[in-house]
Amino acid sequence: MYKAVTRGISVTVVPRYMPEESSPDDGRYFFAYTVEIINTGLDQVQLRARHWRITDEHGHVQEVRGTGVVGEEPVLGPGESFSYTSGCPLTTPSGTMQGTYLMETASGETFDAEIPAFSLDIPRAKRVLH
Repeated sequence: MYKAVTRGISVTVVPRYMPEESSPDDGRYFFAYTVEIINTGLDQVQLRARHWRITDEHGHVQEVRGTGVVGEEPVLGPGESFSYTSGCPLTTPSGTMQGTYLMETASGETFDAEIPAFSLDIPRAKRVLH
């Protein structure tokens, strides 16, 4: 489990390798990750956008930006949480992901909530962080 907290927004990530979705002989390794976002602050916030930085074990970086997450822009009041599961294909057996969520307060102020760097590894693969 990986965790980061920014301005009362707690982001926890649990990644896992999906062998049934992978084809190592074809250079395809698929990973799922479950994210839980908890508003531990005092202000209501809405998740407006995401920015991911995905790095494979060779150091190749792919940046992904988009609106919301899994088709939603959840609103979180104090003490509320939102969880979702998504996935990431890699062409190598290990890599890392990290990023930010663009959050907006009820008053219209925006800030980036950190998504902690986390490792994507097939079982028993050596870990490579860049």
